[in-house]
Amino acid sequence: MGRIFDFLENYFGAFASFSTIRWIDIVEILLIAVFVYQFMLWIRNTRAYSLLKGILIVLVFTFIAYLLEMNTILWLVYNAGGYAITAILIIFQPELRKALEELGHKKIVSTLIPFDSNKKEETGRFSDRTVNEIVRASFEMGAVKTGALIVIEEDTILNEFIRTGINLDSLISSQLLINIFEHNTPLHDGAVIVRGDRIVAATCYLPLSDNLELNKNLGTRHRAGVGISEVSDSLTIIVSEETGRVSVANRGRLQVGVTKEELREILKVEQNNVKQEKLKNKRKFWKGLMKNEKKSDE
Repeated sequence: MGRIFDFLENYFGAFASFSTIRWIDIVEILLIAVFVYQFMLWIRNTRAYSLLKGILIVLVFTFIAYLLEMNTILWLVYNAGGYAITAILIIFQPELRKALEELGHKKIVSTLIPFDSNKKEETGRFSDRTVNEIVRASFEMGAVKTGALIVIEEDTILNEFIRTGINLDSLISSQLLINIFEHNTPLHDGAVIVRGDRIVAATCYLPLSDNLELNKNLGTRHRAGVGISEVSDSLTIIVSEETGRVSVANRGRLQVGVTKEELREILKVEQNNVKQEKLKNKRKFWKGLMKNEKKSDE
């Protein structure tokens, strides 16, 4: 019991040092709180949530063993601690990789300094013709309940998934898309990946989402569509083979049962140059800043 009283005395004695807290300490505490909150929001919808709860139970049990001076248990925990860290890294490897990918997609630096702004201006977005062809093909396939999975690449390059399929490099047309996803054809299984105005590859394999909030009635095609949108900034169009409904996945979110007009509007939003305009404004800002610096130097 003496260890319990020593712990409580040291814990509450720490409040006496509050007078020495600096403003930077408060900022640091707020940053840690925001990080922990965002981490819990992210991990809540993954399989790692159950594993995390198990780890917390083990930590609570170890803390109780420390307070009650259960030396044998503490010796076991101390000797297994090094292996436990390695085991945690292995167990959480998919989740850690996903978290780092999401952090990379934030583009914290590129929002301030547009290193690759010329890239999109050179290639441009897909054309109005591509929008019309994709919309027409999606709803014609939905009318006859032909399943389809169309991934539209944006800033994140999808070569990792393109390599799992068959290269096509074909101009987009509704007839070609319908023919690709026709039942019992060699290319109907898997996803089609679109880059600009061209179909880059077909029969591509996509990662399945482990989002626990997705409807259990959704099949593998929908989970694959959400999965690719979780690891990239792509837009995915899913045509259900069971119901014929057209759905859209983007940024890990699934919009089920969109209409032809809604799909066209979604594609128009992705097609337009909102991002390019922002980049142009930033370039103007930096150019103006450089000009002002040159004038001040003169």
